[in-house]
Amino acid sequence: MFSIIQAAGWPVWPLLFCSVMALALILERLYSLRARHVAPPQLLEEVLTACKTQLPSAETIEKIAQHSVLGELLASGLQLKRLEPHCSEEALRFQLESTGRTLAHRLERFLPALATIASAAPLLGLLGTVIGMIEIFGAQTPGSNQPAQLAHGISVALYNTALGLLIAIPTLIAWRYLRTCVDGYVLALELAGERLAQHLLRLPAKP
Repeated sequence: MFSIIQAAGWPVWPLLFCSVMALALILERLYSLRARHVAPPQLLEEVLTACKTQLPSAETIEKIAQHSVLGELLASGLQLKRLEPHCSEEALRFQLESTGRTLAHRLERFLPALATIASAAPLLGLLGTVIGMIEIFGAQTPGSNQPAQLAHGISVALYNTALGLLIAIPTLIAWRYLRTCVDGYVLALELAGERLAQHLLRLPAKP
């Protein structure tokens, strides 16, 4: 394997760097986008039950915020309602929407980098192949006749293209999967924020 990398020339090193970066980003996102860290299934119902007749305490709201990403969204609405019991519907929805946009941006972290790697890896592989082909044909003299050497050089040059595709295809699949996960979580946050807003607006405001 090392001999192939060495024979492929210097263009292979950016590809290896891309492969390491892609693997690190994929593992980080898979860990960070686990359901229990983003949107635990029972959290919304537990929060709605806890504030069925009155708002929870400030300590409870803080614990909810530290629980997960969904907890942060719910806690932002609860905190506003606690600080401003007579807040308008527009103010409450704006608070939830602005917090939701911030959280959605956090969930999308590193996804653009993955998409860039998936797009750039084949081009880097093609660049390595072109450079290899230029070096191969440039080394041929007008009177030389070395088909075996030429064929070997071409095969080595094509390793760059193959490596670029081997990096790009799994990265693209992982990006598409993570993108789908994030879209699902964002939709879940929007629905949860809407349910919380309707619930809080029905609560009687304390004088």
